[in-house]
Amino acid sequence: MREVQQKVAKAADKLGLHANAPTLTLALLSEMGRLSDEVLAATANGRRPFRPTEGWEQRLADLAFTVINLADQTGVDLSAALDGTIARHEANAKPVDDLPGW
Repeated sequence: MREVQQKVAKAADKLGLHANAPTLTLALLSEMGRLSDEVLAATANGRRPFRPTEGWEQRLADLAFTVINLADQTGVDLSAALDGTIARHEANAKPVDDLPGW
């Protein structure tokens, strides 16, 4: 993950895509909206099962770029933060066998 974060930071530097945290947070909402539009289009507003569209990968990558850029701009080491999140999820997880329908 550190390599990805460094790659995004370099691209943001080169392209002038850095911004403050509030601006990047708003950009994150915008990217999430675009990703949501892909889902709505792919499912005919929920009438069909979801299948990833041609634009799905790019929209997902745009969202990830913005999250990673926000982390970089606010001094968050995403690799370490994700390790903590995974550990928290593992500590709180129920065994799959305990879930209904399994």
